[in-house]
Amino acid sequence: MFVYRGSTALITGASKGLGKVFAETLAARGMNLVLVARSGDVLNAMAESLAERYGVQCTPLNADLGSPDAAILIGEEVERRGIQIDLLVNNAGLGLTGSFLSHDLKKEQSAIQVNVQAVVAFAHLFGGRMAKRGRGGIINVASNASFQPLPHMAIYAATKAFVLSFSEALQFELAGMGVHVMAACPGPTATSFFDGVSTNVSTNDMDSSESVVQNTLKAFDRRKAVAYPGRTSVRAATWASRLLPRSLVVRLAAVASGKMGLNG
Repeated sequence: MFVYRGSTALITGASKGLGKVFAETLAARGMNLVLVARSGDVLNAMAESLAERYGVQCTPLNADLGSPDAAILIGEEVERRGIQIDLLVNNAGLGLTGSFLSHDLKKEQSAIQVNVQAVVAFAHLFGGRMAKRGRGGIINVASNASFQPLPHMAIYAATKAFVLSFSEALQFELAGMGVHVMAACPGPTATSFFDGVSTNVSTNDMDSSESVVQNTLKAFDRRKAVAYPGRTSVRAATWASRLLPRSLVVRLAAVASGKMGLNG
């Protein structure tokens, strides 16, 4: 089992949602933290609070992962400070709803940068260092959207499909080097992800951030390659893409996203 106490985790998107809960939960387990997010003031206050409450070291790093060189600069800063990353939680993610052509191209490309390019960069930077030491872990937050194309969230689903496939392949490559890689595939979760989005889904029909994080870490401790930290119905929805023709899967996914109000 992964040894949390005294180790250090780097968490992206750490200032809110799942990232914030990952930080709270891992700090409670005695982990030192490197917190990465765009919200500088919020991040600094959060780091001070966690350090005081749990007696761990918390290093806030303000960065916009939409910038192509952000991950490299963070890797250099972590190395400059002499911090060893034992657990990488690639949690930051962007999702645009509505038709693909309704969004500015730069916004679509920024989502790809955060959801794919930054994940790859961090995994390469810190995964390589872990492999040299012969121990470490990487949790990449994917989604139940990873399993099928999703009209009205086309880029988001496609990037999360990449995260899932990439994570499974990386787990196979690094398992013999003492590094465990896992993709977490939650469904709709009560975070700020849907803020500002017209959706018909009530938070009562979503999983809590706390339950998703706890179930993700349970799966990680069990050395799973893929975690399904949401309710059973969410996992059951991923089976359609394996059993039905893809043309039908796309139509069903479009109906589902329409019912959620994501096509506006």
